Amino acid sequence: MEQLPIACPAHRSPDATGTDAFHAAYRQAMAQHAVFVTIESEKRQVWTVKADTLTVGSGHAIDDAVNEAVRAAITRLLQSREVEWDACTGPAYFMMHGVRSEERARELAAAFHAVLYGDLQPLTRAVPGAGLHE
Repeated sequence: MEQLPIACPAHRSPDATGTDAFHAAYRQAMAQHAVFVTIESEKRQVWTVKADTLTVGSGHAIDDAVNEAVRAAITRLLQSREVEWDACTGPAYFMMHGVRSEERARELAAAFHAVLYGDLQPLTRAVPGAGLHE
């Protein structure tokens, strides 16, 4: 798997469904010192989005404004019932179950990848109404 560009286009968000694919993608993100982001198929047409900043290493700091933006976006997704209530809101690991389409999961994964590098714009577009400010 090649390193994801920043910002990552939605169609490039990797699918790491299955244990082997997940471990391979995570190991690669660690080797590249990159934010780990992936989608996984839970069951037919239901997806999980995961992002993890621990793979980057200690030199990559997520500031409070980014963490607040991520939490606000996930809260909005929970309120609109786009994701299930067991979402993990960080500060280093983020996960959302129950996304109803692969396309939407890829969009959210790309937006979370961008925001974890400090670019709020894709998350603002992907989760309107979350009160995010660029």
